[in-house]
Amino acid sequence: MGILVTVAYDGTAYKGWQEQAVGTPTVFSVLKGAVEGVMGCQVRMLGASRTDAGVHALGQRAHILPSAPCPIPTEKLGAVLNTRLPDDIAVTAVGIVPDSFHPIADAISKTYSYKILNTPLRNPLISRYSVHETTPLLVAAMEEACQYFVGEHDFAAFCATGSPVSSTIRRVNSLELSVSGGLIDMQINGNGFLYNMVRIIAGTLVGVGMGKIRPDGICDIIASKKREKAGKTMPAHGLTLVNIFY
Repeated sequence: MGILVTVAYDGTAYKGWQEQAVGTPTVFSVLKGAVEGVMGCQVRMLGASRTDAGVHALGQRAHILPSAPCPIPTEKLGAVLNTRLPDDIAVTAVGIVPDSFHPIADAISKTYSYKILNTPLRNPLISRYSVHETTPLLVAAMEEACQYFVGEHDFAAFCATGSPVSSTIRRVNSLELSVSGGLIDMQINGNGFLYNMVRIIAGTLVGVGMGKIRPDGICDIIASKKREKAGKTMPAHGLTLVNIFY
């Protein structure tokens, strides 16, 4: 049987999730090193989402297949791993899954959050996890625009140029905004996302909030399939992988 861990991390210090060249700090390499240190053997590990440099997570998942039986009881494994992990990475749940489980292929949907602090002055307590925008945004217009993203569409206009995908069709199940104390939290759930898709959607909604794009203009942007028609790609640090559903 395999082990499925849920992982939370502050992505500020890392070059993303995915393993890269030796010496490059990634969440994958740090977590895998801790797992192998605890288990005393080599492991195969596959993450559910390749978050970019600076992106955070509350609900990343990793499927671990050890080459030998795990010496730690499942109910204690998370606590033991956390003693070997740095303060900005933590295992928050551990479960047993079949060896055949695939954290990407078996996922039904994912939820991401993008946070924008829309106040005249910055707040250092949340600056790592939100993007500061001083221009007052028309939140009602942004909320109206959200409805046009929901459904199955060709999201080519919201995909970073040069992304090697066979299809740009994705389904957005929900897209909602909540506002508290000037902090705008965009929550989006979908069956999958293109490269930088969530950050481009957030940038497009900011364009709507600034009055540069009409709320119903989202339909024209989607129909155009042209990246230059959509808004800017927002910075990575405002993005958090919230949950993955199986």
